[in-house]
Amino acid sequence: MNSFGQKLRISTFGESHGKAIGCLLDGVPAGLEIDEAFIQSELDRRKPGKSEFETARKEDDKVEILSGVFEGKSTGTPIAMVIYNTDQKSKDYSNIKDVFRPGHADFTYFHKYGLRDYRGGGRSSARETAARVAAGAIAKLMLRQLDIEVLSGICEIDGIKSETFDYEAAKKSIIYALDATKEDAQKEAVLRAKNAHDSVGGVSRVVVRGAPIGLGQPLYYKLDSVLADAMMGINAVKAVEIGDGILSASLKGSQNNDAIRADGFISNHAGGILGGISNGEEIVMNVYFKPTPSIFQEQETITSQNEEVDFSLKGRHDPCVAIRGTVVCEAMAALVIADMVLLNMGSRMDGVVKYYK
Repeated sequence: MNSFGQKLRISTFGESHGKAIGCLLDGVPAGLEIDEAFIQSELDRRKPGKSEFETARKEDDKVEILSGVFEGKSTGTPIAMVIYNTDQKSKDYSNIKDVFRPGHADFTYFHKYGLRDYRGGGRSSARETAARVAAGAIAKLMLRQLDIEVLSGICEIDGIKSETFDYEAAKKSIIYALDATKEDAQKEAVLRAKNAHDSVGGVSRVVVRGAPIGLGQPLYYKLDSVLADAMMGINAVKAVEIGDGILSASLKGSQNNDAIRADGFISNHAGGILGGISNGEEIVMNVYFKPTPSIFQEQETITSQNEEVDFSLKGRHDPCVAIRGTVVCEAMAALVIADMVLLNMGSRMDGVVKYYK
């Protein structure tokens, strides 16, 4: 499946080394001011080649809007956007044409489809996530009208954990670090792995501020389950926590419950979601990325003919995919929240009557 969402639905297309990647975003209400400079700024946050902590692939990631916008505003029809690939080096992948890279989707794609685009992973490449960021930027423009904000940053790299979460500081950090006191150590860990021709994992922390009470559709379209679905659909993500997440399993009910007073909740162990529905508190998630599987050490694998071989990878790859991945987490969270906002408009009859009368 290449589509996601209900009322606000994104479909993406394209491959890592194809002519272009892009998306079709359907369900954007008419009359939304489309700030193209903002959309481009979001893509610039995710684009490769900005620093030594990222892949050296140089892509401008210039987005072109093809439809759905007239005189700067959405028309209510599908918004199509395209991003042309300009810095492919497909020859770097010629040595893996018949080889399965450990940790990649090569093995499963080949056995599922009977063939695979070996140039940078084709459709399974994280290059596709640029299209999600473009769509997420439009979702953010929608949410801005409702004073809802989606923020993120890196709270852990190679086991080095943040003790504070400063989302404004993360915007200024080249690795989107949430804790300035841990940033240097996290940077050193990335470069240490890179110099050893290895990679490291990391954790993105995502927060949604200003979400109203009532987002989420029980029982089979719960807000937390859809958020987890959206995050797990991002390349290299292996786990998602909502609120206290795993810690909750080691607590007693008296410790985990969020007490309520007249002016709101005293704590937020639930991460802003109860029964699959937002409770008005901040929605908080931790998203866990595995180490980038593209490493430059000799590895053992097999060929498509099931022959055992040792091989060394070529190409340009992120030593820590979580760094750029956190921008994608933001985009997917924004798409989910915007979708839930639209879905929630018809949840009560008095709201329907108010709209039509």
